[in-house]
Amino acid sequence: MYYALKVMVTTLLIVVISEVSKRSSLVGAVLASVPLISVMAILWLYIDTKDVEKVSALAVSVFWLVLPSLVLFVMLPLLLKSGWGFYLSLGVSVSATIVSYFIMLVVLKKLGIQL
Repeated sequence: MYYALKVMVTTLLIVVISEVSKRSSLVGAVLASVPLISVMAILWLYIDTKDVEKVSALAVSVFWLVLPSLVLFVMLPLLLKSGWGFYLSLGVSVSATIVSYFIMLVVLKKLGIQL
């Protein structure tokens, strides 16, 4: 039952942001830019474990991985404005973001930062 509640609450947030974005891209962007998924994951992790070290480790990992995730938000509008189709633009942007994650992990490892 608890697992179903977690799925329902998290899913509801995503649906609300999607619906709000249809009416106002600004309000949708504000809601989407707030790290709701990260906050929900941190909240659920704490409720489930009461382990602040795990919560802290998750927050640090999210911090480092936000940087490569920005590739998606730079590439997608650039590709769309260049006339690429939506699905191709999204696919290329997601692929570039995945590559960016791997590059970031290699760089962090070389710097001695373990996630």
